[in-house]
Amino acid sequence: MTKLKNEILREVGMLARCIQSISDIKYREFKLQRGQFIFLTRICEHPGINLIELSNILKVDKATTTKAIQKLIEENYVLRERDSLDKRMWHLFPSLKAKETYSYIIQEENRNIEICFNGFNLEERHTVYQLLKKMRENIEQDWKELKSYKEEHE
Repeated sequence: MTKLKNEILREVGMLARCIQSISDIKYREFKLQRGQFIFLTRICEHPGINLIELSNILKVDKATTTKAIQKLIEENYVLRERDSLDKRMWHLFPSLKAKETYSYIIQEENRNIEICFNGFNLEERHTVYQLLKKMRENIEQDWKELKSYKEEHE
């Protein structure tokens, strides 16, 4: 039987699932369903973004993005405007409701960061960030290649 070389991705996965579960419970009062808050925050941070750009930033497929955005539109979090040149393209903008909710979400993200970094000094915090960023950059190339392959064969 093949043996796992390192537990790091399992730790990252558990960390992500813990934060996801906490967020799902806290954002329920805003009628944000599982994981929708990440779409909402990126639209607030990048007003006018389109679905393809949003999918690429979040590393999810377009179908997932489309479903999440549709629900955010129904809940009056996101406004969309058709591109003036390419009528097939839509640009996404945060509503006032989204902007107000965004502040709460960022406060919660900052709270989660502080809890996760409890007992870390500034240098350790910086090191963790740099190492995780490097890991993401390493795997991102593989993700892009697989995504391109999938799109070519659909």
